[in-house]
Amino acid sequence: MAEKILILDFGSQYTQLIARKVRENNVYCEIHPYNAYPEPDEDVKGVILSGSPFSVRDDNAPIPDITSIKGKLPLLGICYGAQYLSHYYGGEVAASDSREYGRARLNSIDSTNVLLKDIPIQTQVWMSHGDTIRNLPEKCQVIASTGDVEVGAYASKDEPTFGLQFHPEVYHTTEGKKILGNFLRDICGCHQEWTPESFIEATVSELKRKLGSDNVVLGLSGGVDSSVAAMLLHKAIGPQLTCIFVDNGLLRKNEFEEVLVSYKDMGLNVVGVDAKEKFLADLKGISDPELKRKSIGKNFIEVFESEAKKLKQIKWLGQGTIYPDVIESVSVNGPSVTIKSHHNVGGLPEKMNLKVVEPLRLLFKDEVRKVGYKLKIGSHILKRHPFPGPGLGIRVLGEVTPEKVGLAQEADHIFIRGLKEYGLYDRVWQAGAMLLPVQSVGVMGDERTYEFVVALRAVTATDGMTADWAHLPDAFLSKVSNDIINKVRGINRVVYDISSKPPATIEWE
Repeated sequence: MAEKILILDFGSQYTQLIARKVRENNVYCEIHPYNAYPEPDEDVKGVILSGSPFSVRDDNAPIPDITSIKGKLPLLGICYGAQYLSHYYGGEVAASDSREYGRARLNSIDSTNVLLKDIPIQTQVWMSHGDTIRNLPEKCQVIASTGDVEVGAYASKDEPTFGLQFHPEVYHTTEGKKILGNFLRDICGCHQEWTPESFIEATVSELKRKLGSDNVVLGLSGGVDSSVAAMLLHKAIGPQLTCIFVDNGLLRKNEFEEVLVSYKDMGLNVVGVDAKEKFLADLKGISDPELKRKSIGKNFIEVFESEAKKLKQIKWLGQGTIYPDVIESVSVNGPSVTIKSHHNVGGLPEKMNLKVVEPLRLLFKDEVRKVGYKLKIGSHILKRHPFPGPGLGIRVLGEVTPEKVGLAQEADHIFIRGLKEYGLYDRVWQAGAMLLPVQSVGVMGDERTYEFVVALRAVTATDGMTADWAHLPDAFLSKVSNDIINKVRGINRVVYDISSKPPATIEWE
């Protein structure tokens, strides 16, 4: 884990994708704000400058101090980064006559340049810029062009500095991974040894050193992150780890019992806590989504703290924090705007005088799953869809009652079971049933009904930051709708949500 690449973030929506592509090349990297990055040491093999929503010609354009980097380390500027390296070092950037957004093709490539080694002519790239590089600094040369953009890529003649006007990190740049691989391997000299196995070995070793004989408590959710974090800690300290799994009454049907069995099969020491009555009683009369989240979060902390205090000499709180959470807290623009409160253990470490240990804080979600497979965690956990911390509390819209939770659980159970039976579950990022605070007229037999409406939601996504509604087969939706209406007394109408994120969120509350 010693060698690494630094990515300086100028606020681009694609910065995390750069990191993911670097790591797909088995090289460890870190994202830092352009104005608050660590001084490079001998472990840093190269630096990448991200894109930005700004123009280098703006008065408030982000300007980094890279005197300790340029000419001393391999440097790759992407989009804004490439324009910055040109504009501030003797070249010229101007508004483009033909703004280029979307797919383009490199119709001229200097294949003798190591950055573009083995990249075929006419390869597809993704452009997203309104400015263009008119003139390059002295001692720089064009190494790739498109039909509209002469400086599609360039290189310095006397130092390992490069610029790409296009985005190699996005899916639509078909050879993007290879271009970044050329930079990492042949220019930075990286050994490409960042693998799930190497991560496990290094992390377990570090956990043993850090925790010693101390005891750790960790809250389990049944999801991917907390499960993998628990297994890494278990591998390092064994019986010194105690896990707590709380039934808040808002889990999926039979989930509490099934997950407890799964964890015991994994060898984890798990304490199951049935706190359904407390959570549901405190939600009575609350319909505002934010107040519901706060009630659920507050109760979780109280229940968790009460159980943790029964344990002896706990010094650490384990958490399943992953890298996107870390990046958000130190982003260029500061912590992101709170869209919704999250159900977590915020405040517990200080309250209980515990130190925090986060075994996954370096990993993206897909990397967490890969590590989980190497730890031999079952697919039923690793392939499990994300499930919101407040659970069905935010899928029962409006006031939450035990009766409504029961309806939501039954409808959700039929939907999720159907996805699995039809072989659709793994094609979907997240799915669930939303019980709406609406009743509609229906007819069953000779009787008129006035019952609840359920909205089914299923989305496809890579990381949940953006999502498209899943195009599920009509026959499947018809079958699930019939099953819900016929088998769940109290629901007489099913609708399917065809909204994408943005503008809609994945959850309804």
